[in-house]
Amino acid sequence: MFKRVLIANRGEIALRIMRACRELGVEAVCVYSTADKDAPYLKMADRAICIGPGPAKESYLNISRIIAAAEIADVDAIHPGYGFLSERPDFSQACRDCKIEFIGPSPEAMQALGDKVDCKKTAKDNGVPVFPGSKDAVEDEEEAVRIAGEIGFPVIIKASAGGGGRGMKVCHNEATLRSMLRVASQEAQAAFGNGAVFIEKYLERARHVEVQMLGDKHGNAVYLWERDCSLQRRHQKVIEEAPAPGVDRERLKKVCESAAKMIRSVNYAGAATCEFLLDETGHFYMLEVNTRVQVEHPVTEMITGVDIVQMSIRIAAGEKIPFKQDDVRIHGHAIECRICAEDPAEGFRPSAGKITRWEPPGGPGVRLDTHVVPGYVVPPNYDSMVAKLIVHAPTREQALDRTARALREFQAGPIKTTVPLHQRLVENTDFRRGGVDIHYLERLLKQG
Repeated sequence: MFKRVLIANRGEIALRIMRACRELGVEAVCVYSTADKDAPYLKMADRAICIGPGPAKESYLNISRIIAAAEIADVDAIHPGYGFLSERPDFSQACRDCKIEFIGPSPEAMQALGDKVDCKKTAKDNGVPVFPGSKDAVEDEEEAVRIAGEIGFPVIIKASAGGGGRGMKVCHNEATLRSMLRVASQEAQAAFGNGAVFIEKYLERARHVEVQMLGDKHGNAVYLWERDCSLQRRHQKVIEEAPAPGVDRERLKKVCESAAKMIRSVNYAGAATCEFLLDETGHFYMLEVNTRVQVEHPVTEMITGVDIVQMSIRIAAGEKIPFKQDDVRIHGHAIECRICAEDPAEGFRPSAGKITRWEPPGGPGVRLDTHVVPGYVVPPNYDSMVAKLIVHAPTREQALDRTARALREFQAGPIKTTVPLHQRLVENTDFRRGGVDIHYLERLLKQG
């Protein structure tokens, strides 16, 4: 096991990794920007090192500064968390070049699965169902129009090197496709440093179901079953749950097995998530593979008992996955609400500032992953998520009721949060029935 790990991230996930290190007897070094200099979680680190000003490109996205901090602290490994540099093959390669273990996949495995064009090729080679679309990156309008003509409108343009809705454009006709192709490429270049885009068939109504996987350095790969992430706004997940309600378990098992096969084929070591869309006929199509720990990993932890963050550290240290596929059982139901410092009543306007009232919920089956304490100042520089409320219960209905109760207890101010939106959603009849599609929330919000 490592002696010392540097956490190349901030906020909730930095604290989550820090706690995992503590339980493993590993020292935790945390980097921070000047915008986070007063963050309370830094006091829990064995050492904290400033890596630059508030803008992420000058701190959390600056590879040379993070590597320099790692060398100063004499760490054995770096955990990237999620976001920032977590899916950058050049960061994984920089760690390798400096003889620092990257807690995640090798640069080669990350490229094979993290780049969406390469990932589709890997998926096809391993029998994983993929969307009809371009085989490679699309470079000009005429090629894009030809592909769209073959697969039929609507189509979606996607960034090859990233996600989160950036570089993503839905096109219902040729004129929109021509105008959006360059816009999508420019957005992708700005967000990921790679302007490559590709085209896929777009499903008007679909559910988002993803499979949590672990691979180790000994050729083993297991899946920890699935999560449903269909409640989304602007391609950003709002509520996640596990297991997915109303999904054919036998078909899902085959999808999980094919995803694990794909992980093995690239010698993947670490946590990964294979994301799928499920159409109205029950067929799965692979979206992408996230080559990192996901924001929503706690819901899987709650139903399986597997500590995914600790497992990622153990795997990077060379340990084998200590259980077999048949050992992974589903226990009960879990739901996660992403609580953001935004005002849903004002078009989700960001609500940065000092939090003076912070009364988190508690009770049986309630978990809150957060770095916030009373007096914490939400900076305007980064993602607005301030907490993840995770609830577990024996059944989905009980989990929904428990989530509703926990949300009623949750008090934060004077900043605005998305708690009222979550209260509305967990009481929503359609959501409670199960099976809402990825555009349901946007339609609901338009209704007012």
